[in-house]
Amino acid sequence: MSHSRSAAPDRLSRILTDEQMTAIIRADLRDPFELLGMHPYKKGVSVVAFLPEAAAVRIYGRPGGAEPVEMTRIHPDGIFAAVFEKRKRVFPYEFHISRHDGGGAAIVDPYAFLPVMSEQARYLFNEGNCHRVYDDLGSHVITHQGVKGVVFAVWAPNAKRVSLVGQFNGWDGRRHPMRLLGNSGVWELFVPGLAEGVVYKYEIKKHFQDHLVLKSDPYGYLQEPFPYHGSVVTDLDAFPWTDGEWMARRPAADPLNRPVSIYEVHLGSWCRSGPDEEGDFLTYEQLAEKLAAYVKNMGFTHVELMPVQEHPYVPSWGYQVTGFYAANHRFGSPAGFQHFVDHMHTNGIGVILDWVPGHFPKDAHGLAQFDGTCLYEHADPREGEHKDWGTLIFNYGRHEVRNFLTSNALFWLEKFHLDGLRIDAVASMLYRDYSRKAGEWIPNRYGGRENLEAIEFLQSVNYLVGTKFPGVLTIAEESTAYPMVSRPTYVGGLGFSLKWNMGWMHDILAYFTKDPVFRKHHHNQLTFGLWYAFNENFVLVLSHDEVVHGKHSLLEKMPGDGWQKFANLRALYGYMIGHPGKKHLFMGGEFGMHNEWYSKRSIDWHVLNSDDDAFHHEGLMRMVAGINRLYQNEPALWEADFEHRGFTWIDHGDWQNSVVTFMRHGNEWHNLLVFACNFTPVVRHNYRVGVPYGGFYEEVFNTDAKEFGGAGFGNLGGVHASAAPCHNQPCSIDLTLPPLAVCVFKWRR
Repeated sequence: MSHSRSAAPDRLSRILTDEQMTAIIRADLRDPFELLGMHPYKKGVSVVAFLPEAAAVRIYGRPGGAEPVEMTRIHPDGIFAAVFEKRKRVFPYEFHISRHDGGGAAIVDPYAFLPVMSEQARYLFNEGNCHRVYDDLGSHVITHQGVKGVVFAVWAPNAKRVSLVGQFNGWDGRRHPMRLLGNSGVWELFVPGLAEGVVYKYEIKKHFQDHLVLKSDPYGYLQEPFPYHGSVVTDLDAFPWTDGEWMARRPAADPLNRPVSIYEVHLGSWCRSGPDEEGDFLTYEQLAEKLAAYVKNMGFTHVELMPVQEHPYVPSWGYQVTGFYAANHRFGSPAGFQHFVDHMHTNGIGVILDWVPGHFPKDAHGLAQFDGTCLYEHADPREGEHKDWGTLIFNYGRHEVRNFLTSNALFWLEKFHLDGLRIDAVASMLYRDYSRKAGEWIPNRYGGRENLEAIEFLQSVNYLVGTKFPGVLTIAEESTAYPMVSRPTYVGGLGFSLKWNMGWMHDILAYFTKDPVFRKHHHNQLTFGLWYAFNENFVLVLSHDEVVHGKHSLLEKMPGDGWQKFANLRALYGYMIGHPGKKHLFMGGEFGMHNEWYSKRSIDWHVLNSDDDAFHHEGLMRMVAGINRLYQNEPALWEADFEHRGFTWIDHGDWQNSVVTFMRHGNEWHNLLVFACNFTPVVRHNYRVGVPYGGFYEEVFNTDAKEFGGAGFGNLGGVHASAAPCHNQPCSIDLTLPPLAVCVFKWRR
């Protein structure tokens, strides 16, 4: 900078009108860049700054420069100005501030910078097609015009004014008002000198009311704990991933034609530092070490995590999300969660995340009434509110809302390398009259009950996930008979990879809870699922919803004495492995908890040591691990999982004995397994079962084995087939069926 001099004080007062200075002080600025910063002024350039903390301000040229120029206070509340009459163009500069408390600081003026978000990105966002909008909105550490700092951007089209607030400006909304970028509804501000770790919120002034609200960043990557909810500037690109081999192999490993055995986990209660409610949460890193070793030993292929997105209400289990882009702070940082996924991958375990795009809570710091209007939600409660859950429904017809959610799905896959998304409560999204009485809902444009905008949104998400992240699963928790949920979008389906088989779960649990004496009268509940087993790509689920709210744990659902309860549960798992469909089991079910799941404490690991039935708990655990390994090692159980050719009934009609027998087939004709299931406590000797080939049928699994806590009945390692036809098969085998047990036989040529 040359030896420029500021204009005389009496002339500086004419740079701004009284109305303009009042607007600066009150932060009534839709575009603060019109008044603040450096601008051409008559025959030179002017600089205006609002620095209420300053006693005196000097301007220095940047970088370097000659003598500084003293700015003039033109308003007692802290508006400073200077004019450089001999300057023809604007130039880089910084302020050196002397504060009233005697301290000082050098800052670069935030109002000296051009916008960061491109016009093209804004256009794509407004039309709903900016699929990486998280790179533009939110907060990001960048270097802009040669200066390092943080850019903040938020969508609030109906706000009168949006300001950035935090400890760095004393939470004073007058200090950093943001700029509205054209007609996009996006407000943006680049603040030089800020860095990772800065806590911030958006102060939004509503139209008409001039009411101020403080909001967390919808695109923020980390939030402060309750009750503050401030967003924290976080870099997600610094983590040193080591799962390159896993990620390179994943696109070619079609999960639909691979074994998928899912262990569902609630991180807050899988394991804590203590057994009761006083036990602290473990960190993502601690959970990774323990969980990976356990899941690998138990033979599961995937873990499915109940939501780890930020949520304020812990008993919601994560299903009332306020920070859709933020990893749950209770277990650590986003980098900690990245480590969790990375560690799972290096141990050969896939990670599926529960994703909740169907609704969001009404918390004041969240998305509700974000800019003073129903921005993310519908204004009409007949469209915009879930009465059952006290939450709000996303307006899927608004492009920017759809963009927020679509990008969010892709965000978790890109930034955290996840292998699947399980979409929660899909049925509530598909139907406008979901859980509503007549007159409480609005039909679609054709007069129907389907939510056409939500359907289009789900199809779009599934298509984008499938094309951008091949090998990644999308799983629908869908409880109705809506057609083609797991069929491709190009044939009119929703495009999900898999669908939860809620009908099977209901029927099978209803069957197994009955006393074996009465099961023969409900035999159809055991077999009915095969009538529709291939209509969708199903996952057989025994989820968290079945072991809470007075429904009893899986073990305590079973009838009979202690031994029979465990035997029934082992038989259930044996039947589940043989039935077509991928597998899903909620934590605690693998060792047989007596208590229902309670999210505020660890699951009941103590039963493995101190319970009277510890031997049976450990036996059940060994059985689950063993049958998972059988499942992974036998292609007949998953190669043709979703096709009729993969399954053949031998006899589904022996209702009087409560016995079913069937075969599972792999792609190779000789890859054959025979299942014989006895669901009564009676040992059945000389039970003849038809088989297609002669030869030896090795007993490769028996849920009644003594090592599993069973009675040890069985077939001494296998049986030879005879040429006696049976069950419309040319050969047959003579079996001993153990009580309340499933036996699996593999044909050896």
